[in-house]
Amino acid sequence: MLNQGIGSWPARRARRTPDRIAVVHRDEALTYRELHRRVLRLAHALRALGTVRGDRVAYLGPNHPAFLETLFAAGVLGAVFVPLNTRLAAPELAYCLADSGATVLVHGPEQAGAAASAAREAGIRHRIGLAAGDAVGYEELLAGAGTAPLDETVTPDAPCMIMYTSGTTGRPKGAVLSHANIIWNSVNVLVDTDLAGDEVTLVAAPLFHTAGLNMTCLPTLLKGGRVVLLGAFDAEQVLDVIERQRVTCMFGVPTMYDALAARPRWATADLSGLRTLICGGAPVPARTIATYLARGLAFSQGYGMTEASPGVLFLDREQASAKAGSAGVPHFFTDARVVLPDGRAAAPGQRGEILVSGPTVMTGYWGRTEDTTAAFTPDGRLRTGDLAHTDEDGYAYVVGRIKDMFVSGGENVSPAEVEEAVLTHPAVRECAVIGVPHEIWGEVGHAVVVLETGAHLDDRAILEHLRGRLAKYKIPRTVAFADSLPRTATGKVVKSALPAARTTPPANPSHP
Repeated sequence: MLNQGIGSWPARRARRTPDRIAVVHRDEALTYRELHRRVLRLAHALRALGTVRGDRVAYLGPNHPAFLETLFAAGVLGAVFVPLNTRLAAPELAYCLADSGATVLVHGPEQAGAAASAAREAGIRHRIGLAAGDAVGYEELLAGAGTAPLDETVTPDAPCMIMYTSGTTGRPKGAVLSHANIIWNSVNVLVDTDLAGDEVTLVAAPLFHTAGLNMTCLPTLLKGGRVVLLGAFDAEQVLDVIERQRVTCMFGVPTMYDALAARPRWATADLSGLRTLICGGAPVPARTIATYLARGLAFSQGYGMTEASPGVLFLDREQASAKAGSAGVPHFFTDARVVLPDGRAAAPGQRGEILVSGPTVMTGYWGRTEDTTAAFTPDGRLRTGDLAHTDEDGYAYVVGRIKDMFVSGGENVSPAEVEEAVLTHPAVRECAVIGVPHEIWGEVGHAVVVLETGAHLDDRAILEHLRGRLAKYKIPRTVAFADSLPRTATGKVVKSALPAARTTPPANPSHP
């Protein structure tokens, strides 16, 4: 085949395992042969609308077979796929559409209003809806298209997709991932997790998030396994699907796994099919690990970022106990190092920034030359902005964001370290810590805490719990309680949206 990109995967799988089930959504299943035919039809339809090599094709909607069909059809033509976050407001969507220069937008029924508004503002030429009655209907478009073979020349270094970062601070940036980036990331996953051809992978995390798409869904399809798509995460439904579909693999952020374990049927649910649980997006609390170990299940934990496609570090389940708290070692074909501010390699135990290199690292930010230059070191390594240290065996421990770290009285404080200490209190379900201005110390910690259902606790109890666990300067000066923490669609806490606290200096100030 001339097409060496991921757009050729459905055709390659259809010739090897045509009758295997590729995708399950609700009560419908597509074999690899059927998936290939639908991708070809959509590619022909997009070409008829004027889509050519290099054009951007956007998708807005929940997890659905059309997401994957649009991704692969764009790849067939050498076009660039732009997945959009369904939680964005219409003006934010319009920004991403205009910034990427998308010419086509495919969207789900629930997003019709936002899609119409954003498409008008961004000047989108063609808007295709999945609901019956849309001006340009997705299924009607496919029904009228042909299935003649298409084999455009697509090289591995060609752009495959533009994935926008969460944009929790400032405008989102579009990370350009090449076909080679996605392919090498999938190979890393297959090597490090041993996914099999009989895999049944549940995808409940959103596909517009790089982990849901690139760490589980695409590697499974590359291997010829089965992908079960859920439109949204619902703990009770996930347990049903795990039992009914005999799910073998799934990815989730810690809050998703905690929600599953909190269901009344958790103790009796049939989880015997599960063999690979991948967790990422945030450090996994020790008590979450213990809860799953009690059911005979162990996590494979990962650390990554959109700009790295996303896998960087990986801790397999065999090392989960021996290296508790670690994010693991670099993926097989990825290199990562921890460096000090002066660029020297950090010794074991020394904190520094994680730098990444390898075939999964993005080609740059779409249309942002200066941001791209700033994202890399002079020798071409990706700056993650994350702080970590390694142990004598080379296992990395992520301790927080450089930008999240605050300085209190000349002492650096890592919010992640404080949060982990707060979470050891049995009445605390979630915690986020930020630095807030202080007239004496520059900044002090402020903790926002979510309690377990039925728990009663005041701020004094939280602070007393931390005494002896943390240095005094690390203990937050104030504590606020909330029903939930603001999070992005990928489960990350939006710290800029946390309720702030005003602090005043004590009469006889001494550093906390």
